[in-house]
Amino acid sequence: MLMDPKGISIMKGNPVVRMSVKEDRLKIGIIVGIIVLAIIFIFIIINLSRDKNLEQSNNMLSAGAAHTTVLHTDGTVSVIGDSGYPQIEIETWKDILAVSTGSAHTVGLAKNGTVVATGDNLYGQIEVKSWEGIAAVSAGAYHTVGLKEDGTVVAAGDNYYKQLEIDSWSGIIFVAAGAINTIGVKEDGTVVSAGDNSRGQLEVDDWTDIVSVSSGSNHTIGLKSDGTVIAVGDNSYGQLDVEEWKDIIFVSAGVGISIGLKEDGTVIATGDNYAGQIDLLNWEKIVAVSAGCGFTVGIKSDGTAVEAGKHEDLKRDIPYVRDVGNPPN
Repeated sequence: MLMDPKGISIMKGNPVVRMSVKEDRLKIGIIVGIIVLAIIFIFIIINLSRDKNLEQSNNMLSAGAAHTTVLHTDGTVSVIGDSGYPQIEIETWKDILAVSTGSAHTVGLAKNGTVVATGDNLYGQIEVKSWEGIAAVSAGAYHTVGLKEDGTVVAAGDNYYKQLEIDSWSGIIFVAAGAINTIGVKEDGTVVSAGDNSRGQLEVDDWTDIVSVSSGSNHTIGLKSDGTVIAVGDNSYGQLDVEEWKDIIFVSAGVGISIGLKEDGTVIATGDNYAGQIDLLNWEKIVAVSAGCGFTVGIKSDGTAVEAGKHEDLKRDIPYVRDVGNPPN
């Protein structure tokens, strides 16, 4: 028998006291567990939202050298501008999930995992009829790459700079065709590359935590999982000056410019501005953006298009670029 300072007896090892302590600890453990689960759930929701925005931005709009491809909500496709090569029968495309624009060719990923292409075929860059099980496509200047559902990559077109040497790639989750190179993001967030490295645009071996990439004429930019951006390659116009960017959900590299779409629907840009192609400070409610050659295009949440730079055809056709958003399920 023990006595407390007030003279009240306490039985040592009282089972009632021990049970109370255990119950309190259990309650605390449950509360902590609930808090941890809530934090994990919020993290998952935030990342799912980022991934959805990234997928939407990457799929629905693509600017090339002189023409732009737009994916509509009904799975059809429009081409604006003149590449110098007829984009034959593109009006017959249907059930398209993603589009990509090269220098003078256009590529579409169909709902069934096949690929359609039209335009310039000088180097065989639109020879994609045999492709199956494709999850994503990307068009370079004169080549086309496709990401397969199994994480491998296929390619067609010009291979002068060995930009098609991707046969050994595996575990890829994202691909981007630059002007004369190819970039791939692996499941672990690292990056692989092939093609021209004359300006250091393939110096990506040490990159980590990357979720997507974009390659321009002579530079490459990568979007990290925390919403920041990294870049390598030619910096003649300041196109690599992205170290202060944050809250980015999508990136696009053009000819001498880098574009970032922010979570709040605004756009940030750096690089060559000879035609006003990075005068984007007044852009808002943007859901997709793409950098071309001397121009930048964007799609707003209401389905209308905005443009900066020299793309006069898009300026003329803006009223007709509507009904753009998530592709059909």
